Amino acid sequence: MTVTLKDFYADWCGPCKTQDPILDELEDEWESVEFEKVNVDEEQDVANEYQVRSLPTLIVENDDGIVDRFVGVTQADDLEAALEKASA
Repeated sequence: MTVTLKDFYADWCGPCKTQDPILDELEDEWESVEFEKVNVDEEQDVANEYQVRSLPTLIVENDDGIVDRFVGVTQADDLEAALEKASA
């Protein structure tokens, strides 16, 4: 099972900078999960495909599709719960 956490962000987004260290920490702990950063200014088609309307938006998905979606700065506990659910 492939689990991916997509981080939709923009360089001008203040809350995205708050989210970064939380994601960096998770990335160290969850070696089996692919962490993907999507710059919405450069990849608008991907942002549209996932219907991203505000930043940061984090999407956890696995082979079956989207497991969870978080809008706004999200704490590690909530993300870990979603990663566990996606990995199960």
